Amino acid sequence: MSSRRQPTPRGAAFLLAQIGAHAAERFAQRVQQLGLTPPDVGLLRMIAAQPGRSQQSVAVDLGVVPSRVVALVDNLDHKGLVERRPGETDRRHHALHLTAEGEQLMMEMRTIASAHDDDICAALNGEERVQLAGMLQRIAEQQGLTPGVHPGFRHLGARRRPNAEDGAVAADGPRRTAGPRSRTGPADGPNPRER
Repeated sequence: MSSRRQPTPRGAAFLLAQIGAHAAERFAQRVQQLGLTPPDVGLLRMIAAQPGRSQQSVAVDLGVVPSRVVALVDNLDHKGLVERRPGETDRRHHALHLTAEGEQLMMEMRTIASAHDDDICAALNGEERVQLAGMLQRIAEQQGLTPGVHPGFRHLGARRRPNAEDGAVAADGPRRTAGPRSRTGPADGPNPRER
């Protein structure tokens, strides 16, 4: 019995997805050593880049509902990495700042991110890395991606379900069913803690 070898996908989009998934998994492993998740790191980076920004402005940049940002900030606040201060111009909005511990952690994160980049791009020389980064930046801009924001933020807390059209996984919230609901409540309704 001979085993047939599967054809190797050659499309750039597939390779970007394959490497992206691998890089994301490796990055998650690296930051887990610091007690963080990739969304934690992304939010810390956004606050470090613009101290004093509001939770609402972060939600807009991330493309998520403000309540999702509140939950993320609550987590970082609980870890002692972020603090909320009353806004200077509007006291109804909290201004987000890194604590001294958060700033120290960001310095460690820069070292981890640099090592991660070196590891993922080890097959390339310096000039090739610069060229690749430039080409990927052009693709990201053409696709309308928000600079510095991982698209995965939009799916935080959303249930994942198969997309009937292409077999892919969608993350657009709870699945709606046409069948009857159970007597104890909606079978697939939203989790009250995710509101």
